[in-house]
Amino acid sequence: MPKIVDHDTRREEIAEALWRVVRRDGIRAASVRTIAAEAGWSAGAVRYYFPDQDGLLSFAMDLVSRRVTDRVSAIEPKGSVETIVLRYLDEVLPLDAERRAEFDVWLAFMAQARAESGAGALQEHLGKVHNELRQLCESLLHSLADAGVLRDGLDLRREVELLHALLDGLALHAAIQPDRTTPTRLRQLMRRHLESLMAENP
Repeated sequence: MPKIVDHDTRREEIAEALWRVVRRDGIRAASVRTIAAEAGWSAGAVRYYFPDQDGLLSFAMDLVSRRVTDRVSAIEPKGSVETIVLRYLDEVLPLDAERRAEFDVWLAFMAQARAESGAGALQEHLGKVHNELRQLCESLLHSLADAGVLRDGLDLRREVELLHALLDGLALHAAIQPDRTTPTRLRQLMRRHLESLMAENP
């Protein structure tokens, strides 16, 4: 029987090889030749799946966001609303090796997107994911408000912006100083922020 090839898996393997090259050597080193060598494939095989480098970069960037989305979608809403919200926030912070790798690659893609002139594919995807993270923040805060656990007088629109900025800032701090901004510290700071929004128990 002919061998069945899972083309989606092959594409993801190539994208993950690109991630490794980018993390080790920088995005400028991510050529078809270096990615093929990292994946253990021929350059022709890589070009079969990705005829041009822009398509490969876009796919690899999209894979980062899809991995995060898949983890968020798999969360079971069990426990208090505060616990559930923290569980969602955990999935968008670099708390383990997998999530740190994703964030490192994301930073490289972000820098590349900003360096592109005009509205390139990477810039467009960057904006899309940025908006999706903001929407997650909005959804989580509205869940807390609907549960009646937030203190009175909060401007939810402003709090969405603050939570979004806090997530971005904590992730960046963890990437720059991982020994100082540890996973434990990230969770502590995020929990402290949510506690500052909560109504006091009578």
